[in-house]
Amino acid sequence: MNTILVIDDDDQLRISFCKLLREETYSVIGAASGEAGIAVVKEQPLDLVILDMRLPGMDGMETFTHIKAIDPKLPVIIVTAYGTTETAIEATKMGAYDYVLKPFEVQEMLNLITQAIEAGYFMRSPVAVDAVPGKQSGDAIIGQSRAMQNVYKAIGRVSQTDATILIRGESGTGKELVARAVYQHGTRSGKPFLIINCVAIPETLLESELFGYEKGAFTGASQKHIGKIEQANRGTVFLDEIGDMPVSIQAKILRLLQEKSIERLGGEETIPVDVRIIAATHQNLEQSIADGKFREDLYFRLKVVTIELPPLRDRKEDIHSLIAYYLYKFSNELKIDNPGIQEEALALLTTYEWPGNVRELENLIQKVLIFNRGAPIAVTDLEPIIEKTDCNEDSPKIGLDAVRQWVRQMMASESGKYRFDDFVDILSGIVIAEALQSTDGNRTQAAKLLGMSRPTLHAKIEKHNIRMKTQISD
Repeated sequence: MNTILVIDDDDQLRISFCKLLREETYSVIGAASGEAGIAVVKEQPLDLVILDMRLPGMDGMETFTHIKAIDPKLPVIIVTAYGTTETAIEATKMGAYDYVLKPFEVQEMLNLITQAIEAGYFMRSPVAVDAVPGKQSGDAIIGQSRAMQNVYKAIGRVSQTDATILIRGESGTGKELVARAVYQHGTRSGKPFLIINCVAIPETLLESELFGYEKGAFTGASQKHIGKIEQANRGTVFLDEIGDMPVSIQAKILRLLQEKSIERLGGEETIPVDVRIIAATHQNLEQSIADGKFREDLYFRLKVVTIELPPLRDRKEDIHSLIAYYLYKFSNELKIDNPGIQEEALALLTTYEWPGNVRELENLIQKVLIFNRGAPIAVTDLEPIIEKTDCNEDSPKIGLDAVRQWVRQMMASESGKYRFDDFVDILSGIVIAEALQSTDGNRTQAAKLLGMSRPTLHAKIEKHNIRMKTQISD
């Protein structure tokens, strides 16, 4: 359970907000002054601080400075009134995750909290490189194959530089883990690390999310807002799935790499920024360039250093180590004895082609351990799951045909009503609802089944307004 500290001298607002967060299954601590809040930060680990700028005695800016001195990687969301917006902007430039104006929309705040906690996790949770199965249960990059040895060497060589990095590999090969490992072993490890998923954010919002905007830049832009690149000044920005970034925004990323500066939307001021860019994609960028979907000049700017991640089918000698690692990791997380795996089951997993790569293997072990009764994993535990995920089997094709038929019917009957994102949202909601149903509403287990963090799952539940007859729990 994530722990949030709320620092606000308005007793009514603080108490009601703390109650709301507890209803969202967070552990919450309230503090009425900056001094009291700092004492909490010193005494116990936290996942997030929500800080009001106007406080008696030690003001919000001074409180923020002390918090960052104690724990530089602890995310802080600033809450401010219009009169103190400039102060909040300065705090953001100094490392605050974001700022919110009073009065705020509850759902927008909850979404921001989810993002901030996840960002804090990525900054503070180490990624072990070339980890030993059975000794480390956190995030790790596993494998002794020659291909993985080349990856480890590349991480070691580039970490102590500021070179731009392009990480390439199929979905599920671990590109985000490599990016985090480079950040954590690098010279900027004490500074912000922000992840921008170029696919997850709608095109209309991606530009303002990256570069920020000036007051009046567009309808609804009532105040100046700092973008993620400016927030990460002196730190690292990971542009995940950059191959799917719109060409119009690619031009601004190119300028950032060439001139080390940006402009906010609606602004004319050139703002210098010092950020390291790590990018990743599963796309064939060479083909995208030929198709006019990716800028060739940006491609060459990004690939100063390229790290290629091999698909799991090309390094099957690592499967035994990966299975041992995930058995140890998830047994610890589920607080159960490690059941081990039978030789026949191990042989089955070794011969499987793993279209979803390491992520698919990880999710498979999670699922089996959640529903396994503690006996060693057997072939009978694996076959139903393998059959459902094997793209060569007839049953998934039947399922895909049904989906295709539904999409065609919707497009024919609702001409122009549904966009691509609408179809993705509908299918995402179905998948999440099924995961919750299969775990009797347990969000923690559902997140494990889907291979995502609990805060991310929580945000998607709210986005899709998923409600179950079964009581949703922790």
